Amino acid sequence: MKGYLVAIFLSSIFLYYVLYCILWGTNGYWFPAEEMRTRNNVNNCFKKPAFANLLRFPQLYPFLCRADFIKVAAMSGTNNFPLPYGIKTFETYFSSALSKLQSCDLFDEFDRVPCKRCVVVGNGGVLKNKTLGATIDSYDVIIRMNNGPVLGHEEEVGTRTTFRLFYPESVFSDSSHYDPNTTAVLVVFKPQDLRWLVEILLG
Repeated sequence: MKGYLVAIFLSSIFLYYVLYCILWGTNGYWFPAEEMRTRNNVNNCFKKPAFANLLRFPQLYPFLCRADFIKVAAMSGTNNFPLPYGIKTFETYFSSALSKLQSCDLFDEFDRVPCKRCVVVGNGGVLKNKTLGATIDSYDVIIRMNNGPVLGHEEEVGTRTTFRLFYPESVFSDSSHYDPNTTAVLVVFKPQDLRWLVEILLG
């Protein structure tokens, strides 16, 4: 019995060593080994805009641009998949919609500040009576989803919205909820979403 327990113990040590080598020695995470060692240093900050560092392409923007959306899709592999995972067979729709946009860049203030604190506010109602509005407003970037309201709930959810992710069916129907300081980010699921965008931009 004693020998059996010793064998189990030694096997456990061996398995731990193997897993350690696989997960840490070969670094199965997103960051290179030298970056992993410095992640605990809270004073470190990206020298370039966060998106450029994350994607490793200094001229690759987080939003689609008509000039290079096909090239970007080929680099990321999304040209091999149809909506909502890629642009396959819908290149014409994307080109038509993107041609109506004035700009696909982020705003200048996002590039001037290399490190930002971000919060995503959902619509599940968990913030009710939590009075976290001021805390949420203290973040640099505030992302909200679909038609989650702010008006009338400022004490719970804050007053500011940096980005609002939505699709056509989830957009506000009441114009009083629109905020001119918010960047609306359309999440495209189907061809009709692109047609909707073109119609909106054409007025």
